[in-house]
Amino acid sequence: MTELPGGAVLRAVRDDEWPVVAWLWQAFREDLSPVVDGLPYADGRYRAALLDRFPSADGVGWFATGPHPNTGEEAPVAFALVDGLTGERRTIAGFWVAPPLRRSGLGVALAVAVLSRHPGPWEVGFQHDNVAAGGFWRRVANRAFGPGGWAETEEAVPDRPLVPPDHFIRST
Repeated sequence: MTELPGGAVLRAVRDDEWPVVAWLWQAFREDLSPVVDGLPYADGRYRAALLDRFPSADGVGWFATGPHPNTGEEAPVAFALVDGLTGERRTIAGFWVAPPLRRSGLGVALAVAVLSRHPGPWEVGFQHDNVAAGGFWRRVANRAFGPGGWAETEEAVPDRPLVPPDHFIRST
């Protein structure tokens, strides 16, 4: 296990923990909802179809865990989902840090640790209007790939001509 800021540790999501990822995915999608104009569906949940691809030979999940302040039990405080492991380029399919721990250094440390565990070319996408994500992923790219070791592009969102383009950071 890798130590992360704030006493958290990095570890792989275990097979029996994917329902926990699904719960946290709802928090992730709610955080994104103002940026992507997302609303819950009729069952009260946000879209989660992407999670059907995990775990697999092509995709894994990582938790940052730490002792819960009320119970002392190990609890997830952040997650990262990686796909593209069998393809040409790895991607971050989902990334979330509990709000009280944002800006603590945990997110950058988690992202760099996850990127380093899966060698090869990387791509990380984020929405144009998500200014905080843009700054975050640029800091991560500088630490993980080095200044000049990555490039950022803007690309139209397929089938959504009225929304701003997505941004992609790709290691070079």
